[in-house]
Amino acid sequence: MDISQIQQQISQAEGDSKALPPVELWDPAFCGDMNLVIKRSGQWWHEGTPFTRAKLIKLLSSVLKKENDDYFLVTPVEKIGIQVEDVPFVIIDADFVDESWKVVTQTGDSFTINAEHPVELRKFENGQVPYCLVRRNLWARVHQNVLYRWVEQAEETTQKDGKSKLVLTSNEYTFAIGEY
Repeated sequence: MDISQIQQQISQAEGDSKALPPVELWDPAFCGDMNLVIKRSGQWWHEGTPFTRAKLIKLLSSVLKKENDDYFLVTPVEKIGIQVEDVPFVIIDADFVDESWKVVTQTGDSFTINAEHPVELRKFENGQVPYCLVRRNLWARVHQNVLYRWVEQAEETTQKDGKSKLVLTSNEYTFAIGEY
């Protein structure tokens, strides 16, 4: 199946709306692995060469699915394994608008941090970094530039166990961006 057929299937699945394809409903047969890697930086590579077309990355990210610890690109008829070094998305921008944190990933996904898009601290390299749920069990790591801006806005709280956390609030959802 070539890319134009995949685009056509996605367009049919979307209808007239800009909604994401319902990949959680698709369970096609596994077709093998593709030499496609989403690097820790959020950059997409195929056969050792970085993708340069943002629209292609956006298209492929819309059919990305995670099952257990494995990632796949899926259509209604194919399931192809890919590699993801950390998580498939990186939050590259954030703005505080109307009492909420609005964020954007490297693929153009945008959403508001809230209970449906929670933030959790995870180990990354030598420390802990905030990660946020983008959609369908697909997470984004917060880029350090966004994290630095958040640190400037965060409030320090002390827990009962004596540990301190830096927290932010998005509407009524409070989340930690660091602890020590």
